Amino acid sequence: MNIAILLLNKGRGSGEVAREHARHLLKLGHKVYFMHPAIGEGISGAVNIDIELHTEITPVHEYLPAAGDTQKQVARMNHEEMLSYLPDYEGALQSIIGDVDIVIGHHANLSAVAVHNVCKRNDKPYVIFAHGTGIEPRHHGMWDDKNWDMIKTALLEAKGVLVTTDYVRDELIKPLINLKDDNFLVLPCGVDLEDFRPENTEGIREKYNLEGDYVICPGALMASKGPQNVVEASKEYSDLALTIFIGAGDMQQELEEQAGNRARFLGFVSSEDKAKLINEATLLVAAPEKQEHFGIIYAEALAGGTPCVAYEGGGVGSIITPMEGILTERNPKALGERVNFLLQNIGQRKQMGRSCRFRAEQNYDYHKLVKKLVEWMERMM
Repeated sequence: MNIAILLLNKGRGSGEVAREHARHLLKLGHKVYFMHPAIGEGISGAVNIDIELHTEITPVHEYLPAAGDTQKQVARMNHEEMLSYLPDYEGALQSIIGDVDIVIGHHANLSAVAVHNVCKRNDKPYVIFAHGTGIEPRHHGMWDDKNWDMIKTALLEAKGVLVTTDYVRDELIKPLINLKDDNFLVLPCGVDLEDFRPENTEGIREKYNLEGDYVICPGALMASKGPQNVVEASKEYSDLALTIFIGAGDMQQELEEQAGNRARFLGFVSSEDKAKLINEATLLVAAPEKQEHFGIIYAEALAGGTPCVAYEGGGVGSIITPMEGILTERNPKALGERVNFLLQNIGQRKQMGRSCRFRAEQNYDYHKLVKKLVEWMERMM
């Protein structure tokens, strides 16, 4: 097949999912058109198309750390403002639509509307990968009604809708849009099983001067990601293990002052170091303020054989079962107490670690997931 993948922007989690899909589609012999603003080098082997925006303001589904004035959340745009971006996205897709068999549009926002409009004009099938960040604002009274009606139409007229978890389908999309379960493919985010594996730790302790057990908390240092909850939770186990934070954000100085000698903040680290730090960690801990739609860090921890302790809710329960970790009520004290418990139970941790790796291999191998995606799309041709 000739497949076009269109993203609102480069993205972080969802963007990396799109890039992995593209890489594995290419490995399976498909032709891939990959497109988003500021594409840069794009994906090796794909036809990379830069979506040139008419303004320096990049539309985003949620604000990134330190975004400044260069981004604007689509869910906060008025109708005229969102419409002004459509020609940018539609023009890029229209330029190659004649050679395309099917289009995958990422996010339920203006990118979905652009995909819908071009595919409808050219009688081409399309699917929407509806990450929860596009839908969730509507539950909080956001989205201009005219904009939302266009997004809703794009989803209703799609050949299918991809979601990462049952939670996104059942709690975020279906209460707002009348789609049947048959319209959906639940396709989890995958993980690089080579980078994230228990044996891939060489040199990481020496590089960061790490001794003994440590608990790792990956993610941007912004309130919605909950690093402040992990700092508070660390009071319950700091005599047993140091907490290592990897990720940047404007809360770093405040968190360092609150944590004192209970934690270290490594800031942004390379992808290679991130994988090794997670693989080597005793536990991974996370306590986001909002409920995770999926949570790639949990799949990465599974692949690295690292048990997790995290807040319950959202899609996390579909990734972490009681065999691989503990999900707690959503308060820092309970979180810290369960971390303390596992730090003192090495036998249970080792058993969980083995289950983690097995679960990752069975459920989050990107090549298997993309084969399933291809089979689903082929039925629409």
